[in-house]
Amino acid sequence: MDIKQYLTDWSASYRSDLVNNILPFWLEHGLDRKFGGVYTCVDRDGTLMDSTKSVWFQGRFGFITAFAYNNIEQRAEWLEASKSCIDFIIDHCCDENGRMYFEVTANGTPLRMRRYLFSECFAAIAMSEYSIASGDKSYAERALDLFRLILRYKNTPGLLEPKYLPALACQGHSLTMILINTASRLRAAQDDPMLKAQIDESLDALQKYFIHPEFKALLETVGPQGEFIDTCNGRVINPGHCIETSWFILEEARARGWDNDLKQLGLQIFDWSWDWGWDAEYGGIINFRDCRNLPSQDYSQDMKFWWPQTETIIASLYAYLASGEERYLQIHKQISDWTYSHFPDTEYGEWYGYLHRDGTVAQPAKGNIFKGPFHIPRMMIKGYMLCQEILNK
Repeated sequence: MDIKQYLTDWSASYRSDLVNNILPFWLEHGLDRKFGGVYTCVDRDGTLMDSTKSVWFQGRFGFITAFAYNNIEQRAEWLEASKSCIDFIIDHCCDENGRMYFEVTANGTPLRMRRYLFSECFAAIAMSEYSIASGDKSYAERALDLFRLILRYKNTPGLLEPKYLPALACQGHSLTMILINTASRLRAAQDDPMLKAQIDESLDALQKYFIHPEFKALLETVGPQGEFIDTCNGRVINPGHCIETSWFILEEARARGWDNDLKQLGLQIFDWSWDWGWDAEYGGIINFRDCRNLPSQDYSQDMKFWWPQTETIIASLYAYLASGEERYLQIHKQISDWTYSHFPDTEYGEWYGYLHRDGTVAQPAKGNIFKGPFHIPRMMIKGYMLCQEILNK
């Protein structure tokens, strides 16, 4: 492999695809120029199917457009889109306690609240990134205030409704991992000791509780002290989440001068999760596995969703940057070849989100409450940045 040429080509591809395909699709079909914010429930050609707004995606697109502004090109329309999403969150998406809804109507009437804190996490990173882009430090302060609220709800028993009744005491991987990235993104705008403290806490929890070497796996649900729960839910491996966690860890290792322990942790999680996730028969990263190799309970267990592929593309580049081992570029090529031959829609633009195990399209819509302009453009921005960083070393 001609590594320099390989990375040069991918760097150019990521930037071009982001600027000429992904962001224009969502600015044209998703951005709500009447009420503000972004729609995500659009059909293959961008036709609006449902005006319900995902609060997740107000923060996610607010982040992406500011992140692109900061790292790709300073386009006014991207900064305006970011502010539109953030203003919509501030004006319409919070209850009297500061918690954020999960779904609202087009004009911001609340429809649904969930027990999870992900809407708040994505809003916080949007505000932080917009602060960097705009130079308005008040958004960084607002992001820190929101992070304090997240920690209060996470750490105060009884504030969040538990997922299970007391008969099943457990903890989940998702919030533990997302708080690493959330704190990292906030730190880029304005540092605060609580950010590193939460990153340290999450890293410690991953190692103490969620990593189970007996299965060579990072599990999604464990007991309060990391106990293995031998049920269908307790045996779940989500390769996409695990691979995403691996690059969050590698990013933090780099922030700490390539801390060797963190680097090895990130690489180990990536290696294990690649082995669990890669579908040797059909290609692509599969949705769910059972750590005992029993049948997975989830109905979408053998499908190929868009986001585990994008996380693997980012993580393989991070793994190469961290280790210098060419095998990670071979993995990058393997996942990229499969992803780019199955997900992009060459007729209408953007990507399909949901494929059957064999790579055929399960449904052609470009977005819904859960899929929209986040994982794909984030992959392209991070991919461009990582290729450039490796080439400049």
